[in-house]
Amino acid sequence: MCGLLGVLTATVDTAEVVPEFETAMQQMRHRGPDEPGTWRDDNIVFGFNRLSIIDIEHSHQPLRWGPPENPERYALVFNGEIYNYLELREDLTARFGAQFRTSGDGESIVAAYHHLGPADALKSLRGMFAFAIWDTEKRELFLARDPFGIKPLFLATGPDGTAFGSEKKSLLDLADTIGIGTELDIRALEHYTVLQYVPEPETLHSDIRRLESGSFARITPGAEPVIERYFHPTFPVRPFAAGSETARYAEITAALEDSVAKHMRADVTVGSFLSGGIDSTAVAALAIRHNPDLITFTTGFEREGYSEVDVAAESAAAIGARHIVKVVSPREFADAIPQIVWYLDDPVADPALVPLWFVAREARKHVKVVLSGEGADELFGGYTIYREPLSLAPFDKLPKGVRRAAGRLSERIPDGVRGKSLLHRGSLTLEDRYYGNARSFSDAQLRRVLREFRPEWTHTDVTAPIYELSRGWDPVARMQHLDLFTWLRGDILVKADKMTMANSLELRVPFLDKAVLEVAEQLPVGQKITPETTKYALRRALEPIVPAHVLHRAKLGFPVPMRHWLAGTELYDWAVDQIEQSKTDHLLDKAAIRAMLTEHREGRSDHSRRLWTVLVFMVWHGIFVENRIVPQIEEPVYPVHI
Repeated sequence: MCGLLGVLTATVDTAEVVPEFETAMQQMRHRGPDEPGTWRDDNIVFGFNRLSIIDIEHSHQPLRWGPPENPERYALVFNGEIYNYLELREDLTARFGAQFRTSGDGESIVAAYHHLGPADALKSLRGMFAFAIWDTEKRELFLARDPFGIKPLFLATGPDGTAFGSEKKSLLDLADTIGIGTELDIRALEHYTVLQYVPEPETLHSDIRRLESGSFARITPGAEPVIERYFHPTFPVRPFAAGSETARYAEITAALEDSVAKHMRADVTVGSFLSGGIDSTAVAALAIRHNPDLITFTTGFEREGYSEVDVAAESAAAIGARHIVKVVSPREFADAIPQIVWYLDDPVADPALVPLWFVAREARKHVKVVLSGEGADELFGGYTIYREPLSLAPFDKLPKGVRRAAGRLSERIPDGVRGKSLLHRGSLTLEDRYYGNARSFSDAQLRRVLREFRPEWTHTDVTAPIYELSRGWDPVARMQHLDLFTWLRGDILVKADKMTMANSLELRVPFLDKAVLEVAEQLPVGQKITPETTKYALRRALEPIVPAHVLHRAKLGFPVPMRHWLAGTELYDWAVDQIEQSKTDHLLDKAAIRAMLTEHREGRSDHSRRLWTVLVFMVWHGIFVENRIVPQIEEPVYPVHI
């Protein structure tokens, strides 16, 4: 787990790039404090900040590799882990006589690229990755990201070249070098306000994009990137044979056991995050089989109902793990926000990332790698909203005219009256009503808050192309598919990567493994969602593994008492200060935001999610646009035994 950076020049000598490049490298020092490295030739500059996990004494990057006739043909920078690298190295050696100089996983990537070709090489990789390969013979750059988007990769092309890297802030430092602007993307701002994250491939800077998850790019000097998608999840349901349920559950268990075993591969200590839910508990319970001294970590708040500390402690005791807890106070929460937003690069208005930052900081005192349960909900049907098609099924049988009439009727029913929401949502198609897990503002509310509101830029601008790929699927599979390309990679994996790497901690997610996906894709709806529960098949599969007190418990993750804090003394004054000091009047109607805060404090409406969305953007704008907020970024000092 590291930070990579590169510049492919089009008009200037790479020597001229070096001063700005060194500054840009410092912006992502936290991603790899163990060892910096740089390399360049006439066209390209590579930089790397290494967090040493595998083959610590070797596998330095940028890494050179090639066949015997040209042993330094390729240069590689690689962020992530390839969990099947041992098997891949053996296969490449047996089939092609591939030769390796290190014991690490980086060489397996470039050797597969050379011997198998780019497309088959990517299919062979089992892991999380963002990497760049420079072919010194073809003078071609190849960039790729893992199928789920676990590891980030930003990309910007200007008249003087292309820059790419793990941190957007590093690319901002190289803006003049490659000739790009730093203007705000107004459409991306509207998307953020609706969804509480900036959806891929956008960022809030118009000239900087993200290489999308499951995609690769080819670039030659002076040319625009040519981007292709290689990952296409299909959820191809395999019908259950009579009496085959037990066998299917065994498949799930076997796939997850194998994934956790491979995710435990490391030359450093591996721990595990542990909340009160089934996903992280399952991962920890399987991990302790490989490390009997496993340490688990959780976080919570002192407010009743917003902490899973007790449940997590009970789970740790049940599986025999040493357990460490970090309780976060409101003052700590508020003080950490500027640092956290700086690390994020783009705003993400998910309050759970704050306790995640704190628990990552605590974990880094003890381990260098942690496992976590992200991805289980998207793959196995874990969100309660996935049960909505069951309740709305009667509406699907109605003529379109009747459904439209139901929608008009819902508009006449006063807010708060039972049945209004059901009528409204039943009148809509799936494409219109489901935007993912995080819609913050309605169109009417957006008109109040945004100075420039474009209805065509709301959720359908993001979701329509994704829905087009899943036509003919059952509605639950379509919702899962949508979340894989929106909520998962835009919120869940961004906060997981950014908050752990802010503390130089590697986070691994065993559920997001292609072998686990292959099993999950084939589950019929009834094995994912029932009227009583979610993740039905997964829960059945984990019965022998997960303690009984967790098995059927609803997941909370790391819940944050934001509604209470914004209405009370904990965060209200902080929120007022942010609104008053922010220089975003040209973008946001601050009078409307003040009115929302007042309504929230007086208990007339719960605006906590919407308020947090705009407040996080104001902090982001204060850091990256106004230069008004200067976070105190402290480079941590870690124990020498790690």
